[in-house]
Amino acid sequence: MFYDHVKFRVIAGRGGNGSVSFRREAHVPKGGPDGGDGGHGGNVVVVCDGSLRDLQQYRGRTEFKGDHGHHGEGNRRHGATGEVLELRVPPGTRVTRADGSLEAELNEPGERVIVARGGTGGRGNKQFATSTQQAPRFSESGLPGEEVEIDLRLRLLADAGLVGLPNAGKSSLLDRMTAAAPKIANYPFTTLEPVLGTLDAEDRQLVLVDIPGLIEGAHEGAGLGHDFLAHVERCKLLVHVLDLAPLDGTDPVENFETIEHELAEHDGRLAKLPRILALSKADLVAPEVGAAALAEWKERLGDRVLACVLTSSATREGLDELRSAIFKYVPAQVEASHYIPGMGDRPAPVSDRPEHIVYKPVDRDGFSVEEIAPRVFAVRGKGIELLLARFDVGNDEALRHVEQRLRSIGVIRELERKGFESGDEIEIAGERFELEV
Repeated sequence: MFYDHVKFRVIAGRGGNGSVSFRREAHVPKGGPDGGDGGHGGNVVVVCDGSLRDLQQYRGRTEFKGDHGHHGEGNRRHGATGEVLELRVPPGTRVTRADGSLEAELNEPGERVIVARGGTGGRGNKQFATSTQQAPRFSESGLPGEEVEIDLRLRLLADAGLVGLPNAGKSSLLDRMTAAAPKIANYPFTTLEPVLGTLDAEDRQLVLVDIPGLIEGAHEGAGLGHDFLAHVERCKLLVHVLDLAPLDGTDPVENFETIEHELAEHDGRLAKLPRILALSKADLVAPEVGAAALAEWKERLGDRVLACVLTSSATREGLDELRSAIFKYVPAQVEASHYIPGMGDRPAPVSDRPEHIVYKPVDRDGFSVEEIAPRVFAVRGKGIELLLARFDVGNDEALRHVEQRLRSIGVIRELERKGFESGDEIEIAGERFELEV
């Protein structure tokens, strides 16, 4: 099976805890604190790997976890940072976070994007030693890593795409023109997934993709086209394969317009892509009928297509001409387009693409105070919640440190303005404790 879309949860590594330790050495009765810091948790990174074809390695997986940072130790030994978890994806993979905070596309091998950042490590008690607190008996705990849902969607990086109704002869053309070996049979929907092949010339190489047969209503989910229409978006040229004499008796003109309508309805940009019309199965009609049909289609389409070619996979008629036309009309140098956060689906030329994308941290300075019960006050704010998560408020020294921090950032002042008195309870992140001020 071909997997081009997966969703799963990623959890970056938790930061290691800081150490509470004191120097112990002969003849040094008061060596002082020497607890080391905890290591940072490992990030989760999506990396572009040119050796991969699709996303099947993530089939059935619902969660990936990063490596935790190691705890600090005595003698100022800091914990190691957790290993980075790399999730490898094929070129052409679009990466998005469910919360909308990240949107990127990886097209070149080696490109990478961080999807979840590891938690920061806690500081050891050595970091809290001051002239007035020379032997702190508390340290910070490491923070949890980010936990997010990510969505991976693959759009194949092909130069030219074969599109058409089921059983139009696309797979046969790909088989004859490249070294690909698609399944070929005399019934619709033989091809159930996109198949890639390579066209070789003396100085160039192009990738050709056979898109599973489209039918009317494909852009709304009918047939197989809804699943694979996205792969056409990355093509620089479309080869519309049209059966000269359909066995089901349908009108080739209506068949042609059906495919064009479905492409345009899926994405208006597809209607603007350059086209080549390949009239297939010429061996099934008389030579004069094929020649007349070719002339008729050239007149009917005019400049809607770049070329019309009469082809037969059975006799190889017109295949060299079609190959030459594909090489002629696929530009040798095309500026790549990448998804950039904030730009949506609008392509950005290479010259406008930043070398580095900076994700600014969320503002955590704001807080609010509310009396939720008699003599109970709730303090809310991301930064305040992270502060409490750092320390064990059951430790008297740690609690005093938290009180000092709350005072320095103005929380105590706001509590008193709301009617708080010494001994009242405050609630932060669901945890209640008394505060003496």
